[in-house]
Amino acid sequence: MNGSLALIGSGEYLPAMAQFEGSLIADGVKNGKEARYLQIPTAAGRESADRLEYWRSLGQRQADALGVECTYLPIYTREDAFNQEYVDAVANSALMYMSGGDPHHLAETLIDTPLWSAMIENWNTGASLAGCSAGAMVLSSQIPNFRLLKKSPTAGLNLLPEIRVIPHFNKFFKWIPESAAKVLLHVPDDSILIGVDELTAIVKRSGDTHWVVVGEAKVHVLKGLPDQQLHDGQQINLSITK
Repeated sequence: MNGSLALIGSGEYLPAMAQFEGSLIADGVKNGKEARYLQIPTAAGRESADRLEYWRSLGQRQADALGVECTYLPIYTREDAFNQEYVDAVANSALMYMSGGDPHHLAETLIDTPLWSAMIENWNTGASLAGCSAGAMVLSSQIPNFRLLKKSPTAGLNLLPEIRVIPHFNKFFKWIPESAAKVLLHVPDDSILIGVDELTAIVKRSGDTHWVVVGEAKVHVLKGLPDQQLHDGQQINLSITK
């Protein structure tokens, strides 16, 4: 059975998201996984050593608060994603968490690597998989270029090929109409475009067919399904009927 799958707008390892992150770990434990989560900081791999240490320590504090083990995997390059020690560390972890940064670097680092294969195997057997900001964007078949909107999208990890995610939606797109966002991001007609606000997530729990919104703000459905805004606790089926 596949594990839970979460797309998060922002807030990895912050106190406001502790209960939600704890629930993802609990989902994995229910499926026979160890009460341990993996920090996968790859999207921030080009940032400074101080910044990477900030993410590591933030994740460790969250693990301590939740009373679980945390493993930080320093996967910053494609070479790292072939490191057998890191690949072996993935097995039986309850939660694999890809944090924010550069989604293009994250995808280029993990595509077609033993590390990504191990993550998929762990998820297929019940572990939770979460992506925050860049980590959510990368799960689609393609990743838009926010900074170079005229540039073609780059390849994603293709776990959710139909779904495109705009994280930090209530911050980055505050002054842009939702109709303009659809045009700017070059979203194909056969895709579902969603905006996920900060400190908010949408999750498909292990064994469920629907997605549920969790958090302080909203998830915005912008294309592929009827336009709507969903609040904490509301459900939706994120699939296109063909």
